[in-house]
Amino acid sequence: MHDENLAILKGLIPVAWADGTFADQEKEVIEGLLQAFEATEEEAAEMREWAKTPRTVEDIPITDLSFDDRRVLLQHAVFLSHADGDYSESEKKLIAEMVKKLRIAEDEAKPLLETAAERAKRYLNLL
Repeated sequence: MHDENLAILKGLIPVAWADGTFADQEKEVIEGLLQAFEATEEEAAEMREWAKTPRTVEDIPITDLSFDDRRVLLQHAVFLSHADGDYSESEKKLIAEMVKKLRIAEDEAKPLLETAAERAKRYLNLL
């Protein structure tokens, strides 16, 4: 698995924990991404272990993320925040913090967030 994909996955864990619970649906999304990113069993086990501990936006390895990777992370974060069917206030707050942490301008972030939310709602039934 490429380092940037590992950084994207690590950046998603704070979103999964934002409401205090790492829900089964959120775990399924992470597992799907592990497969999509072609993680080895060792990499997957390491990621699962890392994800057992609640994380914050401060844990996002931003220096491992390119300009484009940060936008991919933000879109995946929105999708993940909808995975359990409840886009909570704590998740909304964390997403807003991510926008700042990832240094994405508000005028650019808004359409990214809207598109990602629409996509998440459309595909929730697949989880």
